[in-house]
Amino acid sequence: MEELLLKIDWAEILKDAGILTLKLLFILIAFLIVKAIGNRIINTSFKKVQNRNNMSAGRAITLKSITKSVFSYALIFILVVAVMGTFELDVTGLLAGAGIIGLAIGFGAQGLVSDVVTGFFILLEKQLDVGDYVTAAGFDGIVEDTGLRTTHIRGFDGTLHYVPNREISAISNHTRGNMRALVDIGISYGDNIDKAIGVLQEACDRIAETNEEIVEGPNVLGVQSLGSSDVVLRVIAKTKNDMQWGVERELRKALKEALDANGIEIPFPHQVYVHKNEKH
Repeated sequence: MEELLLKIDWAEILKDAGILTLKLLFILIAFLIVKAIGNRIINTSFKKVQNRNNMSAGRAITLKSITKSVFSYALIFILVVAVMGTFELDVTGLLAGAGIIGLAIGFGAQGLVSDVVTGFFILLEKQLDVGDYVTAAGFDGIVEDTGLRTTHIRGFDGTLHYVPNREISAISNHTRGNMRALVDIGISYGDNIDKAIGVLQEACDRIAETNEEIVEGPNVLGVQSLGSSDVVLRVIAKTKNDMQWGVERELRKALKEALDANGIEIPFPHQVYVHKNEKH
């Protein structure tokens, strides 16, 4: 045993180990440098494209995220191949084996393929972008990230939903174009409808002069419905994206105050108690 240990050229082994370590270190450093440079080029390129083509910020972030993901996957693949080559493993055999394994996995990964295909068409057709308010796969919220496999939707309660793209059969994008603020307000049957409409329209005109989020209106359309105890009047306005809720809140407050100031009643449920005295 001692003779065997003496025959081992430890200096040569240490030398080979040092060279191998240096190669691996060089590959890792090169990977990190190329990744940093590539991400910087992607960021700069999309910034120029956005400015030149008037691309929306959400669309630019979406495409940039996808490009970075593809770039990272390609770099990781090259890194694995380079490391295998450093250990003098048969890269060709590895690639062939990976192809066979990938084919086998493909038969059991139809859902993944469906995710990628659906995600591709969602991105190609510009159905949604990062920052859009959407309804998809039963979830309402703001798109935080979109990819070829999943779409991340942040609900208004703060929950982050990871939605596989294959489950998105239909998308309602509430952020495209101007939004609509709609307020229904009831008056009593005993009040004059024309007077109420005039009072509400004056309040709407005052809001339109001060609120920059309103694109068109607000306008009182007239009687929307006849309720059990009230006449419902509808007010509608067009607003900038995602500003409709704030405009609706301001309208409700101003309309309520205008009706109160002019003595017009807003009906509310009443309960009448009848007490019956029985004579014995």
